[in-house]
Amino acid sequence: MINVLIVDDSLTTREYLKHIIDSDPRMQLAGEAKNGEDAIVKAESVKPDVIIMDIQMPGINGYEATQAIMEKCPVPIIIHSALVAPEHTENIFKSMKVGAVAVSQKPPGLGHPESKQLVEKLLRTVKLMSEVKVVRLLKQKKRASQTKPVHTKILQGLSSSTGIIAIGASTGGPPALQTILSNLNHNFTIPIVIVQHIANGFLNGMVDWLSKTTHLTLKIPKTGEPVKGGHVYFAPEDHHIAISPARAFQVYKIDAHENFKRPISHLFSSVAKIYKNNAIGVLLTGMGNDGVIGVKEMKEQGATTLVQDKESSVVFGMPGEAIKINAATYILNPTGITSFLNKISRERTG
Repeated sequence: MINVLIVDDSLTTREYLKHIIDSDPRMQLAGEAKNGEDAIVKAESVKPDVIIMDIQMPGINGYEATQAIMEKCPVPIIIHSALVAPEHTENIFKSMKVGAVAVSQKPPGLGHPESKQLVEKLLRTVKLMSEVKVVRLLKQKKRASQTKPVHTKILQGLSSSTGIIAIGASTGGPPALQTILSNLNHNFTIPIVIVQHIANGFLNGMVDWLSKTTHLTLKIPKTGEPVKGGHVYFAPEDHHIAISPARAFQVYKIDAHENFKRPISHLFSSVAKIYKNNAIGVLLTGMGNDGVIGVKEMKEQGATTLVQDKESSVVFGMPGEAIKINAATYILNPTGITSFLNKISRERTG
């Protein structure tokens, strides 16, 4: 049984979340809190398996409560938010930086056309996140902050002709992306294309948050737009993104009836065909197996493939599956990945 603590300043929202939790036989309500201060107290007293945390609350907000809880009694926290303007979503991603494991859109009320789908997605997220071992993760993060950059032996004999870097990430991806992008050299010129699985409505906010800590140009491309150096491109929500032989973007809506929606593998496969050995594939933390087949294709075409290590991953699903099929050239933490990419960039421009 998964014990869930609900945190929200709206009584109506709390009642609706209680109804949703009661509808699933695998879950039960551990308690409810009406603000961040109450959440900190309840997290220690009821010891839930998962917390559903509102982000915008008077007094101690969701980010501040998350930070306090992760320091005192670590537990998987899902940030639960209504869609807001990108410039107001910073606290959501700051919460993920300090330990929250996922973000979920608040389901609209009964009768809304998307209500059933969003409720099912929330329940699925709670079940999956209840399995994340955040205590282990926080200990490893502290050690990782002291980890030396990637060993110099790995960097010897690398090709300086890299034309593109393709990155795929899912659960836990935003903080890892921030670590990588914020530490790239100021003369970094290799184009980067990213597919990040994230709840609908939050991509623009994530891009806005990431843009505040990197000198690179971040954008969401359109079909026909040429790939440019010094830019970081993000696949739009619910869209596949690929690279054409003319080195331009192809962006198109994912078919809702598509049985296996794997946008990371779609990007990786495209890069493998066009760039072959002049590419780097990076597969970061995430649930499931998206990107696994694609990163294997890249490696088979001669590309260098970097896979996030278990110690620094929030969820070792995607990286672990890639390692199992020998799709990783190197297994590194985000700091090591950054060192690797900076070295390639210096070789390319030097």
